[in-house]
Amino acid sequence: MTLTKAIKLAGLGVALATLTAADTPALSPQEIVDAAPASAWKDIPPEDMVVIRFKDGTSSVLQLAPEFAPVHVANIKTLVKTGWLNSAALIRVQDNYVTQWGYPDAEEAPLPAGVIKTPPAEYEHTPSKNFKPLKYKDSFAAKVGHVASWPVATDGQSQWLTHCYGMIGVARDVAPDTGSGSQLYTVIGQAPRALDRNVTLVGRVIAGMENLSARPRGTEDLGFYKTPPEGGRFTSVTLASDLPEAERPKFQVMDTDSATFADWVKARANRSGTFFVKSAGAIDICNATAPIRKVP
Repeated sequence: MTLTKAIKLAGLGVALATLTAADTPALSPQEIVDAAPASAWKDIPPEDMVVIRFKDGTSSVLQLAPEFAPVHVANIKTLVKTGWLNSAALIRVQDNYVTQWGYPDAEEAPLPAGVIKTPPAEYEHTPSKNFKPLKYKDSFAAKVGHVASWPVATDGQSQWLTHCYGMIGVARDVAPDTGSGSQLYTVIGQAPRALDRNVTLVGRVIAGMENLSARPRGTEDLGFYKTPPEGGRFTSVTLASDLPEAERPKFQVMDTDSATFADWVKARANRSGTFFVKSAGAIDICNATAPIRKVP
């Protein structure tokens, strides 16, 4: 074989390899999640999961964020452990905004011992060294990204959790009231990011979101119920760690420091395949919340 022919064949091989790579469709976000190795997932601690069961037989599972709101989360755990929340109910469902729960028959039942009625405002925090920024711009903050799987924003001086779909906040009256945690809400519509740094966020819904978002809308001001529907009343509220091992929900969240998560974010920002005509080339923090799955 002549040198010229060898060079031509080598060039053809490179061209074919390039063509093959170009023709290989990029993995979709769901395909990346499905193929994620076990090392890309982290178990959610049972002591940070709350199971709410409703009178209509449905249930929802919440994950608390003690790293971001330790005082409020301690209050919530006390309310759960003492059984105080067992008589609560869904009291407000405002379309494209929030579902809220608390005591429906009184402004507020007496709080159990150990609950701080007026805790400090846990709206902002010292920036974490573990903050992993997204490269895309945000309308509400200088930078957004993740800390230990939670969606956060920062201005460089402080950081805060963001009001994304499914995030859980502490209902409160006008400032300086901060809310004790006896009434909570979850976002069921477009992310109301203007609430960031104005309300304490304490966690997120990780299962049974449809049992909070698909309820009948309230007919009173701000979506409050005049009389809460029976199906939305609670039968029990329990920490997963207090349930028998066989009854505990077991969930994992994708490690936002993993290469798999970086691939997932890239795929979410650059959607491809037969459906997408144009790729956005960008992603909002609330469209980049860490995937959650049941433990296989």
